[in-house]
Amino acid sequence: MSMVDIGGGAAAANVHHGVTLSIEKDDTKDKASSAPYFTREFSQKLMAELLATYFLVFVGCGVITMNVDKNNPVGMPGIAIVWGAAVMVMVYSVGHISGAHINPAVTIAFATCKRFPWKEVPGYVIAQILASTLASGTLRLIFSGTHDHFVGNAPIQSDLQSLVMEIIITFYLMFVITAVATDDRATGQLAGVAIGATVLLNAMFAGQVSGASMNPARSIGPAIVWNQYRGLWVYILGPMVGAIGGAWAYKTLRFTDKPLCEITKRASQQ
Repeated sequence: MSMVDIGGGAAAANVHHGVTLSIEKDDTKDKASSAPYFTREFSQKLMAELLATYFLVFVGCGVITMNVDKNNPVGMPGIAIVWGAAVMVMVYSVGHISGAHINPAVTIAFATCKRFPWKEVPGYVIAQILASTLASGTLRLIFSGTHDHFVGNAPIQSDLQSLVMEIIITFYLMFVITAVATDDRATGQLAGVAIGATVLLNAMFAGQVSGASMNPARSIGPAIVWNQYRGLWVYILGPMVGAIGGAWAYKTLRFTDKPLCEITKRASQQ
């Protein structure tokens, strides 16, 4: 998830895309209640989420900082590509370990659809926000002084416009994630490409309206480090509403859990 800088002072700085997000296909049910909560497997998942989210925010916000500092050499298209590529890389890197949610909105949306255990949600959300805060702190430490630019999100126009935009783009991001990450009929090998491309496309056109965050953690981390909270509620509420809506929309359209081969076989027999 992912996305546009708003406080850097330059128009190009308003393009960070935070993004995003994928989930393990078989992480859909809670384990037995008698099992210990903090297991080795769970700690590995948390570490994977922390490392993946840190990389996403560090690279995504880092390119925004460089773009502002060097007088826009990358531009909005370049920044959008970096965010999309970072999401894609992390989906392929840790998707098989933690699901590569990298986004509290994704984690909570999956939980509402019973695709992720509620008891693991707090750990994931804390790891994601902590990683974003650490990555933001690292960037501020590296680019201190005159090179220090706020890489968080704030509404570029009105709060309402940004809220509506965040809901819509996160809805479609989550719709794609749910399709490729939970439906065996989809081409799972291309999940990272599909999700990364969705982040890129959303960032390209929504960056100049809302900043295209799509990810509460991506916005919360910089807000904490730079102590700038203007409009932060937009980037928490918007992605949450959009992600839950997107997950349930695909759940509604998914009329069967039967594999694609069985569906096509029946169709050919008619």
